[in-house]
Amino acid sequence: MFESWGDSGMVPTSPRTDTSTDIDTDERNQILYGGVQNGSLPSLDSIDRPKERPGDQKTLRRLAQNREAARKSRLRKKAYVYQLESSRLKLAQLEQELQRARQQGIFISSGCSGDQAHSAGLNGGMAFDIEYARWLEEHQRQITDLRSAIDSRVGDTELRLLVDGVLAHYDEIFKLKSIAAKSDVFHMLSGMWKTPAERCFMWLGGFRSSELLKLLANQLEPLTDQQLVGICNLQQSSQQAEDALSLGMEALQQSLAETLASGSLGPSSSGIVADYMGQMAIAMSKLGKLEDFLRQADLLRQQTLQQMHRILTTRQAARALLAIGDYFSRLRALSSLWLARPRE
Repeated sequence: MFESWGDSGMVPTSPRTDTSTDIDTDERNQILYGGVQNGSLPSLDSIDRPKERPGDQKTLRRLAQNREAARKSRLRKKAYVYQLESSRLKLAQLEQELQRARQQGIFISSGCSGDQAHSAGLNGGMAFDIEYARWLEEHQRQITDLRSAIDSRVGDTELRLLVDGVLAHYDEIFKLKSIAAKSDVFHMLSGMWKTPAERCFMWLGGFRSSELLKLLANQLEPLTDQQLVGICNLQQSSQQAEDALSLGMEALQQSLAETLASGSLGPSSSGIVADYMGQMAIAMSKLGKLEDFLRQADLLRQQTLQQMHRILTTRQAARALLAIGDYFSRLRALSSLWLARPRE
């Protein structure tokens, strides 16, 4: 009741309120003359303001207090709703991570036992997921430091150290992926260590360099003519390399499908079993090439970042790294919102 009353801005009138606003001319002149003598002029509003009784002042003061209490109540309500929404997003993310851990745990326990299961869990996809979480936390800290350095306009020498640190940190994740691919290349290619929205845009276990350069075009202006040519050439070469790797991956998948479908189906016999085992051996050798495709795709991504750094100035490279970090951060935020969406 007080909230609606305070927000309406309506002031109740009292039957005892003196509504007369007339001030005697002599009294007005005396007020003005006294103000001049004191070195200040009173405002006309103060002269023309109606006289208020003590009861009216108490009412106005009480209404002001009610409005302030209502305003604080609305702020507390907004803060509470925001806290609930944040908690719901965190809970959804934890549920997703728990579900992923359960699936991996079931896979490990079904194929291994004892020390073998423990070793597979540490050396496979789960171990990489842990390392990636640590890498991502450090990456976000570096991006925050880089943003603060740009906002505070630090010198090029200090800024160059921060840029080199971020690029070196990208090199670290490529090394971690190469090691993890030897244990579980399917985990790396599928991008199960990424959020759902990030996986939607994945290509061979990571981002497309050519698409990332397109996103950065508007963030890097103004560029010199030489820089524009360099960025365009880098984008074209990245696109050509991506197309070649995609064609190679399609050819591998087609060859693998033909190998698996070439065996005869019939009564079990020693000859058929031998053909089956030979068929699986050929398929296994072809699957081994998946690791090469992942390594080449990551090498392309790594070289693209390095070439971009060479083309741009230190401050342009810093802005480019910030734009890349913000893009993937928004994808992760989009995933959290999607998982926390209300379901009917």
